[in-house]
Amino acid sequence: MKGRWALVISLAVSGAFLYAALRGLHLAEVWQALRHAQYGWLLPGIGVYFIGLYLRAWRWHYLLRPIRNLPTRELFPIVTIGYMGNNIFPARAGEVIRAVLLRKKRGVPVSASLATILVERVYDGVVMLGFVFLNLPELARLAGTSSGFVGDLQTLALWGSVAFLGALAIFLLAGMFPAQAERWLTRALAPLPARWRERALELGRAFLDGLRALGSPWEALMVFLTSVTIWLLETAKYWFVMHAFSFRVPFFALMLMNGVVNLATTLPSAPGYVGTFDTPGIAVLVAYGVDKAVATAYTFTLHAALWLPVTALGMYYAVREGLRLRDVKRLSQQDLS
Repeated sequence: MKGRWALVISLAVSGAFLYAALRGLHLAEVWQALRHAQYGWLLPGIGVYFIGLYLRAWRWHYLLRPIRNLPTRELFPIVTIGYMGNNIFPARAGEVIRAVLLRKKRGVPVSASLATILVERVYDGVVMLGFVFLNLPELARLAGTSSGFVGDLQTLALWGSVAFLGALAIFLLAGMFPAQAERWLTRALAPLPARWRERALELGRAFLDGLRALGSPWEALMVFLTSVTIWLLETAKYWFVMHAFSFRVPFFALMLMNGVVNLATTLPSAPGYVGTFDTPGIAVLVAYGVDKAVATAYTFTLHAALWLPVTALGMYYAVREGLRLRDVKRLSQQDLS
């Protein structure tokens, strides 16, 4: 029942965002923009996206090294299957899928893998906020436009900073001072009944193991620089896809759009981030003076180009691993055992 309500809420959020995006829009104009697009520009965009995806696998290899040194080429299919899972199941189930797959293939504890994946997400959030803050002067100017969504971005960035930077600080401290972190964990779990406390301590210690790659400032900086490169490559995809359409905005505007849409996709939504990706992206482009029909056609095309190739490749790797769709769904529902 809990899962059903979560799905209902996610669908309602996506529906509300889509309604906001399509309200007052002439779909015939969107169709015209789609018809006249030069889709050859999607190919280099997809190419740079997959370079970024391989870098994500390298980053995960880097974070997993203190637990198990696994080659990037072995992790790349698992990362791709995970992104496919994020795209077709709710609640970012792909993150659990790749952690469970890694346990089944190489025996890495799920809680340790999830710790590294959570570190990835926090770094991604920090970079997205950096993209937004880099454009704060421009945001102040855009806040007075007809795109009401943009006017709330400064508030969103402020609260996002508190959440992501706070989490990053905790992870860095736990990685740099593991003994103290374990003592704090032991004290925090002391009130639990003994039968639960031991299991919680076991999971907590495995989770702390997943933070060991952050044990030095140099290691943390390497993860950060890799994260920046990953998201700049994804912004390059936005830039290539833009050339398929009849508008031009600065690369910094696309960095802002990238930051905004990816922060918005942290909200619960239908699988594939329907609505939560599209509506804020359209709003940012409209604030930059792009015609709404063209902005909608571009954003929907970009969303499809981000969703379809990695989902198709993830399905290929799942088939190669002998996984069926129901097996992937079952993995997404596994606990932290």
